[in-house]
Formats: sequence, structure tokens, C-alpha cells
Amino acid sequence: MFGFATFLSYHRESKIRKGYSGVAIYTKRKPLSVHYGLEDGKYDDEGRVITLEFKDFYFVCCYVPNSGEALKRLAYRMEFEENMRKYLKKLDSEKPVIYGGDLNVAPQEIDVKNAELYQGCAGFTWEERHAFQALLNLGFFDVYRYFYPEKIAYTWWSYKIFGREKNIGWRIDYFLISERLLPKVKKIEIHSEIMGSDHCPVSLELSFS
Repeated sequence: MFGFATFLSYHRESKIRKGYSGVAIYTKRKPLSVHYGLEDGKYDDEGRVITLEFKDFYFVCCYVPNSGEALKRLAYRMEFEENMRKYLKKLDSEKPVIYGGDLNVAPQEIDVKNAELYQGCAGFTWEERHAFQALLNLGFFDVYRYFYPEKIAYTWWSYKIFGREKNIGWRIDYFLISERLLPKVKKIEIHSEIMGSDHCPVSLELSFS
């Protein structure tokens, strides 16, 4: 006899350009509520954010805008970051938050191979790194770096330079959590051995028992 898990699916695609951006969540447990975008649905035109509310926490899945070639979208990105901080702070005032996804930033030099070559590039500008630190200053924790402060691990590799084969990568995919969830963390892993994409999975396990 075989058992099959039933998953609920929540996904959002860009309304502007199909395939451009989007996020999805699969869950075995039905959430108390589902929200798309930030407050008042802001940024839902690009399908970048889904929030599921559960009994003990909010789960926010996000694909942060890339600042783009020649940093053409950096100003837009910074506006997004400011609005996201306000949104997460509001959620956190109600119950703990798990914030995960492709956050498109490497906050420390340890998070980029050959970091000196990428200073000022998209994903490694002072503005983007400062915005990430501003989230930490609000009381959120980068779970992987909290438990492994000196470990080198990447989650994204460029196809253009055969980055995966050479392990020339960036750590840009994260789980950030409210401080009061830290005692519940059992495990966090970066699965660099799993192929099939220019990104690899990051898994987080918490216990609420």
C-alpha cells in the first residue's frame, strides 16, 4: 500500500510579463489566511510575495527584485526593500515570521566567491547589503549564518561562467526568522548537491511541539 500526501498549492506569476517573476508555496496544512503582495496588494503585479498565516507564525515567500544590469532597477529595489521591512515589522508585531526566498543579495564577503571582483555589482552593492542589515536590525535572524557564522556555502551559480562546475557562487537564498523562533530551529541546510537549476534548495526545519 502506498500513501500519497495531499498538498495545497499557492502561486503567483507576473501580470506584466509571463515567466518574468513569481513565487509558489506547497503546504500540507491549510493556512488560516493567504495574502498576495505586500499591504494593499502592493507589488502583486510582478507576483513577488505570498504570505500564509498559520496558528504559530506567518510564512512569507518572496522573490526580491534584481537591481539589474547597470543597476537600472536599484531605486525600485530600494523602495521594495523599505516597504518589505514595514510589512514584516507589522506581521511580526502580531506573531513570529518566517521570511524565505531568493532575496537577491549577498550581505557579507563570505557570501560571494571572489567578492573583491563584484563590489558595486547588482546583489552586492552597499545599498542592498545595508537593506539586508536593516532587516537584521529589526530583530530578524539569517538562520544559516546564525548557526554557521564562518561556513562558506553558496545557493546560486552563474551559467555564463560555468559557476556550478567551478563552485564560483553566491549565497542569495535565505530563511530569516523572528528571534523568538530561534529556539525552535532544529536544522537548516543548503543542498548544493541537488542539481537542476542555477539555484539549489535551502531547507529549514523547526519544531513547534
